[in-house]
Amino acid sequence: MLKKWLHKVLPGKKAAVHKEIIGYAQHGISADMLSFAAEKVVGRLQDAGFQAYIVGGAVRDLLLGVEPKDFDVATNATPEEVRRIFRRSRIIGRRFQIVHVMVGPETIEVTTFRGGNKALHNAQGRIMKDNTYGTIEEDAMRRDFTCNALYYDPVRQEILDFHRGVEDIADKKLVMIGEPAARYQEDPVRILRAVRLSGKLGFEVETQTAAPISEYAGRLKNEPVARLFDEILKLLFSGHARKCLSRLNSLEVSDNIHPLLTALKAADRPENRIIALALKNTDERLREDKSVSVGFVLAAILWPQVNRYWQQYQQQGQRPAPALSEAVNTLREQVEKGWGVPQRFTATMREIWQFQPQFANTRGARPHRLIAQARFRAAYDFMVLRGQTGEADADLIQWWTDFQHADEETRAMMTMAAQQHSAQQYADGKSKRKRRRKPRKKKPAESE
Repeated sequence: MLKKWLHKVLPGKKAAVHKEIIGYAQHGISADMLSFAAEKVVGRLQDAGFQAYIVGGAVRDLLLGVEPKDFDVATNATPEEVRRIFRRSRIIGRRFQIVHVMVGPETIEVTTFRGGNKALHNAQGRIMKDNTYGTIEEDAMRRDFTCNALYYDPVRQEILDFHRGVEDIADKKLVMIGEPAARYQEDPVRILRAVRLSGKLGFEVETQTAAPISEYAGRLKNEPVARLFDEILKLLFSGHARKCLSRLNSLEVSDNIHPLLTALKAADRPENRIIALALKNTDERLREDKSVSVGFVLAAILWPQVNRYWQQYQQQGQRPAPALSEAVNTLREQVEKGWGVPQRFTATMREIWQFQPQFANTRGARPHRLIAQARFRAAYDFMVLRGQTGEADADLIQWWTDFQHADEETRAMMTMAAQQHSAQQYADGKSKRKRRRKPRKKKPAESE
């Protein structure tokens, strides 16, 4: 049965699974490169008589000399057996159950080896339910790319490689396990993973792996919007977002899958320069291990759309603040309901946007109230970003830069000066107006 299934998934290739054992002398992964929590989970599972390995992206990153973001573990223990071994653990997931094991501040994701061809598919071929378990060889067949199908045993210090993934990592190639079209049909989100991994790792997508992407990318529109949004976030915050955008275009991923992807693919247009600047800053901050704000980045990506509405409503005669509020409300329903963006992010975006026209108020008590608000710094940084595109006034940005770093006495002097300047402008404008002479009243005609 396994051989027939392997032959179906890998047409033209031998059914036998190749397994290569790579020792420490070849891989060079030392204990100090590993997560203590992951080592402990693997050790406890092996002590209980189960197979257990650090698996996937963590092994790939260690071979590339990159510090892994997460350490996942794969085992032949079922979720219930894992749950019995670890008191601080919980079973999650519907499509495929996994166990979150808490060790100190870390959470290790533990999956049971997935089985062969017993997954439940829908009419389009997408996997809907997959709680079938199997051997490590079957599990390796079910993984997406060869670079992610590596199993590291920290006790024996050995890597098990079933699909020459170590070789593909050395060659900087992203290669799909099995027949690519069938794998994209099973789970279209693998297309976005190919985009992200190739951009992040600097890998070339192997020809056969890339070929079906343009045809199958449209199936992403049928995925749950929340799942799509999560994958887009991973792309945006990979630390290599601009390279990922380049891959989106070179792999011919269509424009109309998700509005955020559509906006990202148009980032190189002059009117969308704020998007490119925001992604550049985000990539740099992530590489320097600095914090980033999801709401801020999303606000920049969607700003060109908001700004178009804003300008339109102002041209219709609305004042800047109410015009922007209407622009935000125009986009709000689509963002929150149709695009899968959680409300905690949309709230940040709205506050940043609606702050922008308020920066024009530099007189009286208003600047003191604005600077005291929690979202002031993010909104100010956003105005600076707009200034880099030539959209926000450079003198106004400098005023707010000086104001926020000044002491109270200087701030009072600045707002007073702004008040006087405004009054002088008003007076100058009034004096330039032509005085209209009142028409003379006509004398009543005398009666004869």
